[in-house]
Amino acid sequence: MVNSLVLLMDTHLPLKDPVPIFSLVLFIILLAPIILRKFRIPSIIGLILAGMLIGDHGFGIIEKGSIDLFGKAGLLYIMFLAGLELDMTEFRKNRYRSMVFGALTFFIPLLLGFVVCTYVLHFNFKATLLVSSMFATHTLVAYPLASRLGITKNEAVTVAVGGTIITDTAVLLILAIITGAQAGNLNTQFWMRLSISLAIFAVIILWLMPMLGRWFFKKIKDDKTSHFIFVLALVFAAAFLAELAGVEGIIGAFLAGLALNQLIPHTSPLMNRIEFVGNALFIPFFLISVGMLVDLRVLLKGPTALMIAGALTIMALCSKWFAAFFTQLIFKYSPTQRNVIFGLSSAHAAATIAVILIGFNMGIVDENVLNGTVVLILITCLVGSFVTESAGRKLALQEAEQQPELPDQPERILVPVANPERIEALLDFAVMIKDTHTTTPIYPLAVVQDNEEAREKIHLTNKMMEKAIIHAAATESNVQVVTRIDLNVSDGIARAAKELMISDVVLGWTDKTSTTDRWFGTIFGTTMDNVLQSVWETVYVCNFLHPLSTTKKMVLVLPPNTEYELGFLHYLQKMFMLAKQAGAKLLVFCNGRTQSLMEEFKVQSKMSVEIAYKQFDTIEDFLILSREVTRDDLVVVVTARKGTLSYHAYMEGIPAKVSRHFKDNNVILLYPEQTEIDYLEAGLQPEDLTLAPIQEQLANLNKLGKAFRRIFKGPKNKN
Repeated sequence: MVNSLVLLMDTHLPLKDPVPIFSLVLFIILLAPIILRKFRIPSIIGLILAGMLIGDHGFGIIEKGSIDLFGKAGLLYIMFLAGLELDMTEFRKNRYRSMVFGALTFFIPLLLGFVVCTYVLHFNFKATLLVSSMFATHTLVAYPLASRLGITKNEAVTVAVGGTIITDTAVLLILAIITGAQAGNLNTQFWMRLSISLAIFAVIILWLMPMLGRWFFKKIKDDKTSHFIFVLALVFAAAFLAELAGVEGIIGAFLAGLALNQLIPHTSPLMNRIEFVGNALFIPFFLISVGMLVDLRVLLKGPTALMIAGALTIMALCSKWFAAFFTQLIFKYSPTQRNVIFGLSSAHAAATIAVILIGFNMGIVDENVLNGTVVLILITCLVGSFVTESAGRKLALQEAEQQPELPDQPERILVPVANPERIEALLDFAVMIKDTHTTTPIYPLAVVQDNEEAREKIHLTNKMMEKAIIHAAATESNVQVVTRIDLNVSDGIARAAKELMISDVVLGWTDKTSTTDRWFGTIFGTTMDNVLQSVWETVYVCNFLHPLSTTKKMVLVLPPNTEYELGFLHYLQKMFMLAKQAGAKLLVFCNGRTQSLMEEFKVQSKMSVEIAYKQFDTIEDFLILSREVTRDDLVVVVTARKGTLSYHAYMEGIPAKVSRHFKDNNVILLYPEQTEIDYLEAGLQPEDLTLAPIQEQLANLNKLGKAFRRIFKGPKNKN
C-alpha cells in the first residue's frame, strides 16, 4: 500500500492535471488566511509563501506555468479594481498630487538606482537604465488589504494609486525604448508608431468604452450575469489593446477601471460581484503565482548573487520610502498616511519581473541580476504587506473617529412596492442614498387592502417580496420586508411610516390618465395628495426608465425658499450621496441665497461632489432648464406640500410638465420633510435662517423641531 502511494506521488508530481491543481490552490486560498490570522500575519503573505512552497523552486508540487493564466488575470484584476474603486471626484481633485507622487516615485528610484548600478555594481549604461527603471516600478500587491480595511477613499490611497499608473507607464515606455535600441529600431518610424498607437488606444478606452458601457447597461437591464461578463470582457480587451499599443496590459486594465468607474456604483450588485470574484479567485491566484517565482536558493550561489540581491532590495525599499517621505512633506500628510503610501508603493512584482526577464532574455543583464530581482520581489511584497496592514488599521481607526455623530433618530428608508418590475430600481436608489454608517435596514413595504381577497393577495405579495430580498442580498444590504393589511394603501403607508419611525419614503409611479395619478402609481390606490397629507417625512417619487449608473449629469431644481424647510439639509445630503454614487456631475438650479447655504453645507459635510450652479429665481421659469437636460441626465425636482414656506401655486402643474417635457429621462419628484404647523407658531421668523452659517442654521432647525414636537405631542408623558 505504501509503495503504491509513493509510486502514485512520484508519477504525478509535479501536478499537471487541472483538476488536482485547481483543488490544491483553492484549499490554499481557503486555509492560508485562516492559519496566518492566528499569528496576525496578513493573508497576502500567506499566499505568497504558499506559492513558494508548491512551486518548482519549492517542493515542485505544481508544474511551472500551470496557473500563469489565472495569475496574469489576477494582476489585471488588481489594476482594474484600483481604477474602479477610485473616487473620481477626489481623483480629479488630487490629480496634481498624484502626478507629483508619480514623478517622485519614478525619478528618485531612477536616479538613486543609476548611481548604485554605475558606481557600486558597475553595470553598463543599458543595464543601468534597465535596472534603475525596475526600481521605479511597483505593483499594488497590498491594495486588497487597503480595500478590505475600507480606506480606498482616503487621499493617501488615491494619490498612491494615481502615482502607480504614472510611474509604471513611464517605466514601460522606457522598456519599449530600451528594447527598440537593443534591436536597432530606435528611429523616427519607431517614435511615430508608438505615439499614434498610444493615442488610438487612449481614445478607444477613455471615450468609446464608456459609450459602449452606457449603451449596454441601458439595453440589457435585467441580465445580471451578462453585466458581469461584459465588464470582464472589456477589462481583458483593454489589456490586449494596451499590449498592441506597445505598453503592458496592466495600463489597459487600470484605464478600463477608470472608464467604467462612473457606470458601476460602489453600492450596486454588479460592484459586489466584481469584488467578490476578484478577492475569492483571481487575486489569490496572482499572489500564489508571485510566490512561485521566488527561489531562495539563489542566495547560496556565491557572494556576488547575495551582494546584488541585497543591494537591489535595499535600494528598492529606500528609494520608495524617500518618495513617500517627500510626498508627506510637500502635502503635509500624517506619518500614518506616509506609511500607507510607502506600503502600497514598495511592493515589486509583475511589472518588475517583466522588465528584468525581458532584459535577461535580450542579454542586457545576467543571471545574478535576475536571481537578485526574485529575492527583491519576495522581500518587498512582505514589507509592503506588513506596512500597509499596520498603517491601514491606524488610518481606518482615525477615519472612524472623524465620522460625524449619528442623529438621535436613525435613518430609516421605507420603499412601498407593488409592481415586481420596479422593485430592483427602487431598492437600488434606496441603497445609493442610504448612509453607509447606519445599521438600520431598508424596509420594502407591501400594503394589502382589507377585503375578502386579502388572504390570497398576501400570499401573492410574499412571493413578490422574495425578489426584493434576493436583490438586496446581492448588494449585501440589510432589508426587512413589511406587509400590512389596511383599509387603503395610502393609510397603510402612513401608519407604517409612523410605526417604523421612517425618515425617507421612496415611491414609484406608473402612467395614468389624470395628472395626479400619473405621478402616483398603482401601489397607492388613491391619490398622491392623500399620502403627502399623512406622511410628512422626505418623500421621493421616482420614475426610472434607465439604470441610475448610466447617469451623466444630475439636474437638481430647487425652488425659492426651499432652504427654510426642515428637511433641507437632509435631502441635500441625500442628493450629494446620489450624485457621488452615480458618478454624475451635479447641476443645481437655485437662487443666490440657496447656493450660499449649499456651499457652506458642502464644506461642513466634506462631500466631494462636482457642483455647477445656474441662476433660478422663480419657479415659473421651470421649463427653461429643459435646455440644459440631455437624454442621459437624471432630473430631480424639489417641490413642496401646500401651505409650507416654499410652496407656490405653480407647483401644482409641475408633475404634468415634468412628465411631458422629460419623458425620456429618469425623474425624481422630491417632497422635503415639512410640518403642518405654521412656522410663526414656533417663535421663529423665516429670516432667522437666511444666510446663517450652517452651525447656526442647524441650531435654529433643532429649536424649531423641538417646538413642533411640543405642539404635536404635548407633555412628554403623553402619547
